[in-house]
Amino acid sequence: MSNQRENWGSKIGLILAMAGNAIGLGNFWRFPYQAASNGGGAFMIPYFAALIMIGIPIMLVEWNLGRYGGKYGHGTIGPMVYLQAREGVSPRKAAIIGALAGSFAFAVTLLVNSYYNQIIGWTLGYSFLSLTGGYMDEAKSTGEVFVGYIQSPKVFIFWIIALAGLGIAVMRGVQKGIESWAKLMMPVLYVFGIILAIRAITLGSPVNPDWSSFKGLNYIWNPDFTKLNWTSALAAAGQIFFTLSIGMGIICNYASYLKPDDDVVVSSFATISLNEFAEIILGGTAVIPIAYAFLGPEGVGAGVGLSFIALPNVFRAMPAGQIFGALWFLLLFFAGFTSAIAMYNYLVALMEEDLGVHRKKAAWVIFFAYIIVGLPVALEPILTKTADLVYLTEVDNWVGVYLLIVLGFIEAATAGWLMGDRALEELNRGGYWKIPSWFFNLFVKGITPISIAILLIFSTKDYIDAGYFKLIPSFVAESPQLVPWVQGARVVIFAVLIGGFLQAYKSIKDKYGEELEQDKVLIRQ
Repeated sequence: MSNQRENWGSKIGLILAMAGNAIGLGNFWRFPYQAASNGGGAFMIPYFAALIMIGIPIMLVEWNLGRYGGKYGHGTIGPMVYLQAREGVSPRKAAIIGALAGSFAFAVTLLVNSYYNQIIGWTLGYSFLSLTGGYMDEAKSTGEVFVGYIQSPKVFIFWIIALAGLGIAVMRGVQKGIESWAKLMMPVLYVFGIILAIRAITLGSPVNPDWSSFKGLNYIWNPDFTKLNWTSALAAAGQIFFTLSIGMGIICNYASYLKPDDDVVVSSFATISLNEFAEIILGGTAVIPIAYAFLGPEGVGAGVGLSFIALPNVFRAMPAGQIFGALWFLLLFFAGFTSAIAMYNYLVALMEEDLGVHRKKAAWVIFFAYIIVGLPVALEPILTKTADLVYLTEVDNWVGVYLLIVLGFIEAATAGWLMGDRALEELNRGGYWKIPSWFFNLFVKGITPISIAILLIFSTKDYIDAGYFKLIPSFVAESPQLVPWVQGARVVIFAVLIGGFLQAYKSIKDKYGEELEQDKVLIRQ
């Protein structure tokens, strides 16, 4: 079974595409409010602990999983996990494990992108609003401006523009599409981030002598140990999954376009380094100090509204605020776009490999599929006349957070416990740096899967306490008009998971049917 699939055109293109995959809205939109609302500096302690114990090992596992699957001609995670799992269990059991992994990855790439694309559209729309002064009129609060925006036809215009851009990029292929966009967007993203970071640290105290940008930096880097708790630890671990794009299958998909002996160890650490520079140095240095200088310690913890509600207040008051506002939202757009390409490409690869659909046609099919699954996200605020976004919240709670952790556990357990030492051998193949056996045994076989299992246990407890397992979740218990949107989200999630499982199992059976029939390994590269 030879691999005739496309490969990356250059090492720098690969690294920038992988960094673009990892660097997304999680770095500049999600990280600042997660850090600020979970204790600032206290959040950074479990954050770095989770990066070492979970983030780095899973990144190595996913690069290795993708390259190994690509050698057999696979770009989706179901068959990839099957190939590694069959080294430790029978092919029939491995097929179930692979189908579960494929189901979760299918749900993530389809449903997370259903709302992620919406947010990318918001960033593009707000770039336009910044340049035209659309939220500068103080007669309306920035909260009212945001609600008005997501309830207006503009939300559909910028969403479709963003989605069309993704489709065009993916249909052009790995080298001419994904790689070319990464080479353009990633340097621009870093330039915008550096400009904003420099502006942030030169703000001084424009509103209150006690609210300076340097005190904002102190807030994020000087830990208050009294705020260190399990909630902040859970949030930090969840942020690691989100920011590195692990537990989604998309790192594996990009790695599947590697050649069999391409270095995955150096590539893994390069991806992590570029991502953490963007998140810690640029995301933390730009957003939190700016918000702190203008809004104080209360405003910096404004939650998900920090980017679209709190920061526009800052840009209203900041000299040249329209320019810096446009830079901020364009930075968010570029970051989101380069991540969404990876999820889009995963589904296109699935159609190419399993259905034999040509890439351009598959890209158009996925374009319309994203419109269908994204419509509830766009229509909810219009039809309910609220900005609660409970459909988005329910999908994000289960697919955008919980399933990432579950899939991460499957990947780590498969590599460490089922493939074992062969996984280490594959990981080091063609590597300039070699992962020592002690690191693999300590982390991939031990600390990482156990840490993720503990995280899953406490996350489940947290979800139960928050009322997410109830027939009517606590967050809509007082709003009966919103209950159908939550129930609708659950039906969609369940249907997509079932469809994803059946698709992944069929994919494995179509290519390894004889192995499953005889229940023994027959095909090796």
